[in-house]
Amino acid sequence: MQTTLLIFLTLTCFCNVNAQDPALRFGTPIPPEVDRIYENGLAWLAASQTPEGSWQDDQNGGGVDGICLMAFLASGEDPNFGRHANHIRRALRAIIQSQDGTTGYIPNSMYHHGFATLALAEAYGAVDETLLWQGVTDPTKKRSIAAALDLAVRCASTSQMKNRFGGWRYNPDDTDADTSVTGAVLMGLLAARNAGMEVPDESINGAVEYIRRSTGKDGSVAYSGGIGGGGGSINLSAIAALIATVSKQKDDEKYPATVKRIVDEMAGDETHYPEYFRYYMAQALFQTDYEAWQKWNNAIARKLSTLQQSDGGFGSSYQTGMNLLSLALNYRFLPIYER
Repeated sequence: MQTTLLIFLTLTCFCNVNAQDPALRFGTPIPPEVDRIYENGLAWLAASQTPEGSWQDDQNGGGVDGICLMAFLASGEDPNFGRHANHIRRALRAIIQSQDGTTGYIPNSMYHHGFATLALAEAYGAVDETLLWQGVTDPTKKRSIAAALDLAVRCASTSQMKNRFGGWRYNPDDTDADTSVTGAVLMGLLAARNAGMEVPDESINGAVEYIRRSTGKDGSVAYSGGIGGGGGSINLSAIAALIATVSKQKDDEKYPATVKRIVDEMAGDETHYPEYFRYYMAQALFQTDYEAWQKWNNAIARKLSTLQQSDGGFGSSYQTGMNLLSLALNYRFLPIYER
């Protein structure tokens, strides 16, 4: 009885201190439509994975493998003994074995590197390392998740030092930057820091400042050039809003306008990169305006139910993984989805 009371008081104090609706933190019952889309999508990803653990179609590389890996991790099943545990381990091995052991770079671009870093950070501490390399006897092909993540962080930091804007572009040696690639790499670094890895403050702060400089007073975000606003898609405003909340930089004067812009535009759709749009809008709305996210979530679930093919996929592994992750906030399992 005393133990039960202690747990109750602890949870009560925790909720009061954080002033959060329990439904926001822990979620509400998952809509059957979301469960159905997600289950069928994971079945497609499982069937499409190569024996080596990657996904090979029109877009492939460590980032796509990371996106698909996160889709599995986000559903809340046991990553070590659940029905998809083998798919998770194979994907992790594929990412780690694709990494350059000297530079830490995960190809095929810094986009891929960013998403792969994010996936490693989400897997770190959740996946049992004693099971990860079962059956692999060659020691040169083994690397712990922590070691791979540390190498990935070092690569991003080294690449950033070469960049005159403080961000990232497609290649590690590029000296120019854009807010899309920078957002992908920065989210990987923020997740690594949240996982307890050592990430240089100057890397985080430099990239956050680049995004801030690229944001206009109206909440629009420039794609490149490091000068605020104009010309960028709504996706970039979603990235900026998400980064501001995760990096705890919401006191910036441009933040309210950025949030207003994504809320005002949430009923639209990005015609060129719709999966990318859904992925970032879902996270940005959840982090900035929970009521807006609830409306978005219901609408996007209806839309995806009409787009999902009979085999459970959405076209490619990238499209399938990103669409599933746009619904993954319903499950609240990945650390990066905590509010």
